[in-house]
Amino acid sequence: MSDESDRFSLTAEQYLAKYHVLTYLQDAVAQLLEHKEENPRVIPARFLSDYFRSVVQGNHTLFREYSYIKKTPHNIASFIRVFWKCFRHIGRNGDLLSAKEYHSLVCLLCPDFPFEPVQKTARIILMEDAMDCLMSFPDFLYAFQTQFFYEEFIEKLHSTYQALISGTYRPGQIVIVPTLSRPTQHKTQQPAHTAPDAAQVSPGDGVEVHSFLEAILQIIHTSNGSFSCPPVEVIKELLSSVERVTFYGFLIGLAKHPGVNNNVATLPDKSAIMEETDQELSSPSTRPKSGRPKSGIPNTTKKAL
Repeated sequence: MSDESDRFSLTAEQYLAKYHVLTYLQDAVAQLLEHKEENPRVIPARFLSDYFRSVVQGNHTLFREYSYIKKTPHNIASFIRVFWKCFRHIGRNGDLLSAKEYHSLVCLLCPDFPFEPVQKTARIILMEDAMDCLMSFPDFLYAFQTQFFYEEFIEKLHSTYQALISGTYRPGQIVIVPTLSRPTQHKTQQPAHTAPDAAQVSPGDGVEVHSFLEAILQIIHTSNGSFSCPPVEVIKELLSSVERVTFYGFLIGLAKHPGVNNNVATLPDKSAIMEETDQELSSPSTRPKSGRPKSGIPNTTKKAL
């Protein structure tokens, strides 16, 4: 969860802030107090040990509220991994589902999860509001990872892209744009139901790539680490072979790029997506008892675990 080098390179305050330690401490105490009302004989030290073990192992977001999942990048990444582990049999079977059906699956793990992030995920794949169109599990999973983990970055980029299209974009600060190599032709075959990636934009579509890159670097520069952004080297690589780029073409390129998957560090490579085991998720000792909701959990979800 943390980088060993950060223990020596960061001050105590910087370390606590970077890894959201106070967020987890506050939640752990709140969970302990709630659980103690139901079970006065609970041992606080053991409960807290179980809680933080669950956080480190990434099982702590299971059946938690959406507001908690969104609090930290680690929570978001952990939830994406739990979703994959619970429902990857859909990918094994080759089933195709609609956005509404994927949202129903997500809600089995987080009952108050809104539809909007799932809808935006579908737009990355389909480039339209065709909510009845079907998507494969791998396509949805990696697009969902991109949309959910980089949500604030994507929102800011969408606003900036619209300004670039309309000609009203005015960067607030000068950013030096690295020189991009001359575009080369790439011929790749796309499934009929998916959007074209950044390397397949028609000459009149999208915006000029240097302006787009400048806008992205501006967003990253002004974020000051307040929200997650894709690695700059991945962005440069995606844009190095094109002259023009569309918003959704760029997003589908991010979703497919292994560098994004490595940056989030929660899912295996696409070739190994069906090969992992479920041992850490099935262990009953990996999350505090108070992490379970008071209401009954659907039997179908329990079986998936």
